[in-house]
Amino acid sequence: MAENSTGPAQLVLLAAVGRRYFLDGRSKVEIAEEFGFSRFKVARLLDAARESGVVHIEIRHADGIDVDLSAQLQEKFRLQHSVVVDTPNDDPDSQRQHLGQAAAKLLGEVITPQDVLGLAWARSVSAMASALPQLPKVPVVQLTGALSFQVGDPSSIDLVRDVARASGGPAYVFYAPFTVRDAATARGLRAQPEVAQAFSQLPRVTKAVAGVGFWGPGESTLYDAADEHDRQALRRLGVCADISGVFLSADGEPVKADLTERMIGIDADQMRAIPEVIVIAFGMAKVPAMRAVLRSGLIDGVVTHTALAQALLDVT
Repeated sequence: MAENSTGPAQLVLLAAVGRRYFLDGRSKVEIAEEFGFSRFKVARLLDAARESGVVHIEIRHADGIDVDLSAQLQEKFRLQHSVVVDTPNDDPDSQRQHLGQAAAKLLGEVITPQDVLGLAWARSVSAMASALPQLPKVPVVQLTGALSFQVGDPSSIDLVRDVARASGGPAYVFYAPFTVRDAATARGLRAQPEVAQAFSQLPRVTKAVAGVGFWGPGESTLYDAADEHDRQALRRLGVCADISGVFLSADGEPVKADLTERMIGIDADQMRAIPEVIVIAFGMAKVPAMRAVLRSGLIDGVVTHTALAQALLDVT
């Protein structure tokens, strides 16, 4: 029978060769010897098995993670880590919880006893902290001051202490607001012993986790906490996104503003010096922000969801 026939004998042959190669782990040479073919004919049969649909190779979801989309995102943007969670796109609280759990598993997998972990406050990072497994005994460093929100929101200090409890390592925390009224006050606070001690740890930080904000109402905790003057000033400067107080334009360039000088937190150069920064991002409104973040070169890992990941991959 001709090799390109679709008759039953050929289909069975394709299945037999495909099973030996893809399931049993036999080499093409071994299969060729068994059937009395050349290894080149075995290669042609394997191609035909895929083209005909007799052999169907599928990269499936695992543990709620779209592993294929994760791999595509990681490859396209040259990330160290990419985790895309297959979660519905219509419930922000559910998305935050699922992404927090996925980020907790990722951190539990990649953190080592040699690391120093930095944390910037975000609700998604807080969701991660509540789901963490036992971590190696690593120091945990607070990267940003506190924002005031509704009662019940954990602070940046709570976040660092919760994660330090999961690791059993020291917590470098400080009591200071994220933003203050003037640059002189910010300089004075940065000189306070506990703030200075925490920031002295920054050169040691090897991994950090942060959230991503789109510079608009309801999409950035920092935007919501800022006054209207600062919101408009940053908008005029072209701010599109923020990562823990590092403002970015749409093309990913760091933007310095008056508010930058009045913040108690990590800056763009300090963030760039951290070997691995992982961000957690969800919500389709944050597509432009994530484009900016990925262009910035400041991050090395992403935890997100299917719709947002697909939108990022669709960008030419």
